[in-house]
Amino acid sequence: MLCPACGKSETRVLDSRIGSDGLSIRRRRECMKCLFRVSTVEEVEILGLVVVKQGGKREPYAREKITTGLKRALYKRPQSEDRLKQLVQKIERDIQLKFTGEVSSDEVGTIVMKHLRRFDKIAYIRFASVYRQFSDINVFHEEVNALLPKSRKKKTKSSSK
Repeated sequence: MLCPACGKSETRVLDSRIGSDGLSIRRRRECMKCLFRVSTVEEVEILGLVVVKQGGKREPYAREKITTGLKRALYKRPQSEDRLKQLVQKIERDIQLKFTGEVSSDEVGTIVMKHLRRFDKIAYIRFASVYRQFSDINVFHEEVNALLPKSRKKKTKSSSK
């Protein structure tokens, strides 16, 4: 890594700490030339995974695509950037555990939905409505009902009669 102040490539690690998420490491570094101090974060990165799209097109896995989709679903929802990063890391962990080499975009979407359902139910419905391409309001209604507790479902059914 190059020093952001002087550009020299030699730094020494002063301190290392596991991130609050347990999935990253923060390091405090000091440049050997100018003594400038900087913090870095190391995270696990998925390498060599190819995503197979519905039309058969293949492209390298890109974290940014998942992050962009989640940000759209979480738009104006009360979530922090740190919680979003943790969510992405959990999704990527599941992808890495289940797949090597290739994964279909459908399988990635299913994993995202599984995590998003637990993370934020409103964002889950937003994501699911696009991902599953709800054809009409009845499919949307069924998905919302599946999220409701059983006691609420009984009230909803009896009030619609």
